[in-house]
Amino acid sequence: MRITDVNGYALSSLIDPPQDRRFHGGVRRLLKRDVVLVVVESSDGAHGVATAGASSSAMREYFAGDSQGTFADIVDGTVADALEGESVDTVADAHAHLRETNLPDRLLHEAISAVDVALYDLRGKEVGAPIYELLTTEYGTEPTREMSLYASAGMYMEPEGYAEQAATLCDLGFFGYKYRPGIGPESDRRTIELVTEAAGEMAVMLDVHTWWKIRDGYDRETVQELVKFAHDRDCFWVEEPVSPDDHAGYVELAETGAPLAGGESEPTPDRLVDLGETDAVNFLQGDVRHHCGYTGCRPAVEFCNNRETEFVPHNFGTWVGLLANAHLVAAAPDVSLLEYPVFEDDPVLDADTDPGMYPFNLAFDIIEGEPAVEDGALTVSDDPGLGVDVDFDVLDDYPFRDGPWTEFHYDDG
Repeated sequence: MRITDVNGYALSSLIDPPQDRRFHGGVRRLLKRDVVLVVVESSDGAHGVATAGASSSAMREYFAGDSQGTFADIVDGTVADALEGESVDTVADAHAHLRETNLPDRLLHEAISAVDVALYDLRGKEVGAPIYELLTTEYGTEPTREMSLYASAGMYMEPEGYAEQAATLCDLGFFGYKYRPGIGPESDRRTIELVTEAAGEMAVMLDVHTWWKIRDGYDRETVQELVKFAHDRDCFWVEEPVSPDDHAGYVELAETGAPLAGGESEPTPDRLVDLGETDAVNFLQGDVRHHCGYTGCRPAVEFCNNRETEFVPHNFGTWVGLLANAHLVAAAPDVSLLEYPVFEDDPVLDADTDPGMYPFNLAFDIIEGEPAVEDGALTVSDDPGLGVDVDFDVLDDYPFRDGPWTEFHYDDG
C-alpha cells in the first residue's frame, strides 16, 4: 500500500471538577485524560487508526525547554515526513522508515506502536479481514474471539470502598478485580483482607506501583511483607512491586513465592523479553500501544509460549486501545486474558453502584457503538481491521487542553 496522509489529533477528556485521591503521604489530583488519535490513510482512500499518549512531559525529551506540544506534533511532523508518499509491502517496512528519523527512543517506540496498529487496521480493511485473522496467519494459530476480562479499577480509597467495588465487579461476571493500593501499609493489609473476602471466587490483583513511587512508608522490607501477605490471601498477582528497571528486585520478591506481574513500563520490546527471561514474573504485560504494536509484542508472546510465564496484555485507555489489544489476545498462542479499565458511567456495565475510577468519557465516545462485552467477557468483531469505526466528532467535542493530566501533592511540601 502507498501511504498518503498521516495525522495526529490531540484530545483531552476533562475531569470536572477535578478529583483528589489521598494516598499514603499525599494527594493525587486528577484533572483530565489525554489521548492522541493517529490516522494513517492510503492512496485508495482507506484509513487505519490507533491511539497513543499525549503527555507534554514526554515531549521535554524531544523539544528544548518545557514545550506544551504533544505527541500529535510528532505524528504530524517527523512521522508524517517519514511515511507520506512511501509504499510499504509489510508493516515492518514502516518501522524501518521511522527508525531512520532522529526521534529519541521513547518517542520512536511510541510512533512505531501507533503506526503498526494503524497499518494493521488498514491492511485488514484492504483484504477484508479482521486483524486477528492476519495475526493467526503469522502465529499459525486458530482464533479465539471470546476472551475473559479482568476489571482494572480501585484507585486510592478507604478499604471498604475497594471491597464494595470488588463485590460489584464480581456480580458483573469479571474474571478478576485489579486495584491500586498505597493508602499506608496497615490500610493496605486491611484492604487485602476485605477485597479477597468480597471477591469470592473472582481473582484479585494488586497494581502496586505506588509503593515505589511515594516517598515514605514502603521500604524494601515492608514491600516484601505486603507481597507475602497478598500471597497468603491467594491474590492472583502483585503487579510492578518495584521500579521497572529493577529486575533484581523482581527476582528477590519472586523468592517469596508470590505470583508477580510486570512489563507495561518496559521501554522497549527487548526489555520486555529481558524481564521475562529473569523468570521472576508469572505474567508478562506487553501492550501494542507501547511496545511497537503487534510486531513488537510478538517476541514476548513467543517467549511466553509453552512456558509458565503467561502473556497478559496491559491496557489502560480508550475502547480503541482495548480492541487493539483484544485482537492480539484472539490470535496469540496461550493468551486468553485482557485488562478492562473501568471508568465512571461505562455504558456497557449495568450496576446499581458505579464501579468506575473516575470520568473518562472520551474512552467510550471515541468509537461508534460499543464493544461486545457481556458477563465479564469480550467478543471481538469479525469486521475488517479493528472492526470499529472512529467517531470523528470527538475532534470537536474533546479539544486538547494544555497542562498535566494528574498532579501529586505531598504532605511534607
